[in-house]
Amino acid sequence: MKTALITGANRGIGLALCKTYLAQGWNVIGVCRTASPELTESGARVIAGVDVTDAQALARLAETLSDRPLDLLINNAGIFQHEALGSIDYQSIQQQFLINAEAPLRVTEALLGNLAAGAKIAFITSRMGSIADNTSGGYYGYRMSKAALNAAAMSLARDLQPRGIAVAILHPGYVQTAMVNFGGDISADESAQRLSKRIEGLTLENSGTFWHSNGETLPW
Repeated sequence: MKTALITGANRGIGLALCKTYLAQGWNVIGVCRTASPELTESGARVIAGVDVTDAQALARLAETLSDRPLDLLINNAGIFQHEALGSIDYQSIQQQFLINAEAPLRVTEALLGNLAAGAKIAFITSRMGSIADNTSGGYYGYRMSKAALNAAAMSLARDLQPRGIAVAILHPGYVQTAMVNFGGDISADESAQRLSKRIEGLTLENSGTFWHSNGETLPW
């Protein structure tokens, strides 16, 4: 039976991904800071108390999973904040960089030993990280942090290809989650289903592709 590890698993897209892969017969490890009742009751193995920006917490996670091979790592944990030009909160921008861009790289590096040839890594990013697609401006920290995440994921796709590990860079869609006050146009469950299809279609040949969850290839 295959095993997937999903960060930010306590709610929203992360929780929906846990449920999707459990329904597909996978072993699922849900990683989060604080477990929700929904995650606890989902049937996933829950590892709570993990701050993905904390190197020591990630070292403990790696130690806990030292003998557990992973077939899929989904870096989903992230935050969304809005800054307006003229009153930008630079601490907010730094926080978004730490959580959205640096932390997924930290998680991936910490768990590299668990990923064998044939394993896959998925980064849940955003089309708001696309420079070509930016027609409305604003959202400085989120756009910048997701663009940085895309760059890191592309480097990982190149560096891990000789090891037989493929990388997907995935925009989930505009999803009805608390992050956007439930103002999206698709449910978290539908997004998770779409994302799982993109991951299923991931190969070494298309590793490093920036996809919309609906299958569209997005511009950088």
